[in-house]
Amino acid sequence: MVETSGAKKSPIRRATIKDVPFILGFIKELAEYEHEPDKVLCTEEMLEKTIFGSTPYAKVLIAQTEEGIPAGFALYFYNYSTWNGKPGIYLEDLYVQPKYRRNSYGSALLFALAQELVEIDGGRLEWSVLKWNTPSIAFYKNLGAMPMDEWQTMRVDGTQIAELAKLSPGILE
Repeated sequence: MVETSGAKKSPIRRATIKDVPFILGFIKELAEYEHEPDKVLCTEEMLEKTIFGSTPYAKVLIAQTEEGIPAGFALYFYNYSTWNGKPGIYLEDLYVQPKYRRNSYGSALLFALAQELVEIDGGRLEWSVLKWNTPSIAFYKNLGAMPMDEWQTMRVDGTQIAELAKLSPGILE
């Protein structure tokens, strides 16, 4: 069962460009938690350009304390389900600082994303979680999330992107 009473204590707001240092800090803290601190290549300038620039590629919600201190964030972007014929949200990162956990900030962020999905008549909210992260898996399941055990995550990154791009015949206009 989903507990909603605590979420009202956790104000959620949309991030502004002034939040970029907090966002990058949260990203680095999450990478540390996931045992991959050296993998973060992101900079404040990159976040400013890709989230708050002329073509934003992602959005960020900030969970803040009653005193207005950022406690965590959700970084997400829209995707699309061809089967549902509806937009969806892909949650790239959800992070709440350890000292603020168990105060409903994480669930409040997910509730806010669900609200945004309802507002856009969206079909689903999706994200990935590391298999060893059992506390998060239990948290998500408690909110009604279901594991997608039949699906395998695939990724192309680094120099492989350039190699694939070389094979492109181009795109007709």
